[in-house]
Amino acid sequence: MFSTEIQYEVITFSIGDTKAGTKMGKLQLKDTEHDEVLNCILWEEALNRMDAKLFRSGNILRIVSGTFNEKFNNCLINSLELIKEAKTGLNEREREEVYKELEEYINKIKDEKLRNFVSDIYTENKEQLLITPGAKLMHHNYIGGLIVHILECLKYADVNMEAFFQRVNRDEVYAACLLHDIGKVFEYTVDLESGLIDYNEDFKKEWITHSQYGFSICMTAGFKRVARMIAAHHARADWGAIIDLNEKDLEPILYLIHHIDDLSAKFGKTNVAMLG
Repeated sequence: MFSTEIQYEVITFSIGDTKAGTKMGKLQLKDTEHDEVLNCILWEEALNRMDAKLFRSGNILRIVSGTFNEKFNNCLINSLELIKEAKTGLNEREREEVYKELEEYINKIKDEKLRNFVSDIYTENKEQLLITPGAKLMHHNYIGGLIVHILECLKYADVNMEAFFQRVNRDEVYAACLLHDIGKVFEYTVDLESGLIDYNEDFKKEWITHSQYGFSICMTAGFKRVARMIAAHHARADWGAIIDLNEKDLEPILYLIHHIDDLSAKFGKTNVAMLG
């Protein structure tokens, strides 16, 4: 039974076009008490009455007015009220601190050519790197989320290389961690005021995925093993991997970046609501 007292957390929000040429909002909410997901639609008239900040991932809302289906798992929303505003992500000081740690890892790369290659990419894209989210929905979906995710991967790599992979090329593993998601700098857009994340349509016209971007720039520069690690980090072709880890006779190192990337995605701060 619907109650206006139920509080919902914003999971994701997007705006698209209807066949009639008007705007339509798709909002996914989660009941904060029972963790039940509610899929919502907002027509253009309702969207025009609301501030975009309402739809920030992690916000706590209540539905003031809406029409539910019989199962109460879909709702046509007319009016919302903000109960608690989520953080948009890391503040400027926090982002600079994380970026400084990433620079320390870049400087750990002993191979000068590889170190300069990674450093140049980071220097050229620093401004965007500082604000890019780690994903639109799945993990680290907040301002500065990408650099947090990359740093977590580097720290997981340190632990694993010390314990299990002492014979691997640390330079290449560090580089793969630092560059495996670098394409997200161009793949996503984020509104610094509202914290809303979307896909960059221009990127999608030129590239298939951010993995393809990272793989391509490393292959072009001659860092083939780094490129192959990036190509495999999504593990399965239907998840966007260029190298499917179900293939036979793959180099063991190809599994490392996938597993540490997966650990960060699952155990890192997946949402702005968790930033505190």
